[in-house]
Amino acid sequence: MTKNSQSRATENYRSRLAQRGLTRFEVVGRDHDRGLIRTIARKLAEDDVEAARLRTTVASFMAEEASGKGGILRALMSSPLSGSEIELRRSQENGRMVDL
Repeated sequence: MTKNSQSRATENYRSRLAQRGLTRFEVVGRDHDRGLIRTIARKLAEDDVEAARLRTTVASFMAEEASGKGGILRALMSSPLSGSEIELRRSQENGRMVDL
């Protein structure tokens, strides 16, 4: 079965990308983020010192976001009220009597 010209062109384009160490992929996101995502992808494709720094920054940011354990404690400890002398204990009353 012969391939049409469009299929050959796509195959050749992807082959040239692979020779440069690049891969084409699709992402789903908000329309207003399109330019940002393309800019980041273009910068990462350069694979220079700035790309390595960007990669490290984004990876560390995502690792902080993904670490679910201790997130509430971290947020409370960074609160402006952290270290203040606020009493946070609840009274241990049995409640009121109710006729059922």
